[in-house]
Amino acid sequence: MRTATRGRADAGFAVAAACGMAALLTAQAPSSSRLPLSTLKLPPGFSISVYAENVPNARSMALSPGGTLFVGTRTAGNVYAVVDADKDQKADKVVTIATGLEMPNGVAVRNGALFVAEVSRILRFDNIEAALDKPPAPVVVTDAYPKDRHHGWKFIAFGPDGSLYVPVGAPCNVCERADARYASITRIKPDGSGMDVFASGVRNTVGFDWHPVTKELWFTDNGRDMMGDDVPPDELNVAPARGLHFGFPYCHAGSIADPEFGTKRPCSDFAPPARTLGPHVAALGMRFYTGTMFPAAFRNQILIAEHGSWNRSTPIGYRLMKVTLAGNRVTAYEPFVEGWLQGRKPWGRPVDVLVMPDGALLVSDDHAGAIYRISYAR
Repeated sequence: MRTATRGRADAGFAVAAACGMAALLTAQAPSSSRLPLSTLKLPPGFSISVYAENVPNARSMALSPGGTLFVGTRTAGNVYAVVDADKDQKADKVVTIATGLEMPNGVAVRNGALFVAEVSRILRFDNIEAALDKPPAPVVVTDAYPKDRHHGWKFIAFGPDGSLYVPVGAPCNVCERADARYASITRIKPDGSGMDVFASGVRNTVGFDWHPVTKELWFTDNGRDMMGDDVPPDELNVAPARGLHFGFPYCHAGSIADPEFGTKRPCSDFAPPARTLGPHVAALGMRFYTGTMFPAAFRNQILIAEHGSWNRSTPIGYRLMKVTLAGNRVTAYEPFVEGWLQGRKPWGRPVDVLVMPDGALLVSDDHAGAIYRISYAR
């Protein structure tokens, strides 16, 4: 480990910490939203509000024990701290704590430190919550990841084993690579050492979580492009142990042989998905619902943010989905919140979901630059 002294992280930190202060995007959330929340359809008893606006390109989220919400970005190159100081369930300010980073999509919190994933590096900001207005210089935990920008943005999270799980997307639409890190989920120790590959054949996961009871890893995976509007579907997978291969690039969704690589290995060689999702819906963030605010039917079930198709002739996705489990068997996959897509044009694109201590659900939206709060009243 070392303090970042060169490259994008240094330039970004210098910008964010100019004059000894972090950049303040908004001091007070507006009383009324510019966003058309009335178009969103939720089940009876549920409501949605704006938790924070003016969070440009808001992507992955992580909550500190002190209640600060950290938010990564993909295209903006920023990392934000969203603060609800008066605990009224609406952000009071959004502070930019780093800028100029290379696709800092992933954020995770451990022992008072904020971990941020760039394309090839993991950074660590120590004692961050006590220094939001003057962030510390980031420490480079590791710079051993590939530098490919294609699917190079990362979702990160600490697992039940204390390791930091870090995916490496395929550097292509579909291809083979000898380097086992590509198209995988890796894990490292918090100090950056001990990298190993936990799961292989994973084209591009941008969301995963561990079952609250079994502690097994579940993750979304985005299917390849250029095989048509309806092929292949995205996937929801479960990895109960290290060493499973989920098919990419040879087999998609458990049963669809790739037209270029499918003759090399049969689909029977690989772990099938727990559930196929919509084709090209871009299933990203997913979490198990562990709160008590929502009805009991939501407890320990999966909520998925579908970012939405980018090149399908008829757009789909742009919604939150609920996946119901019976053990490790998926019994239902159904819409939870819809309406970000109006006709063929989306006004929002959900990226990540996060269960708050009170049981409410936060949803990030990189298109609208906002974070929503979904609550339930009996």
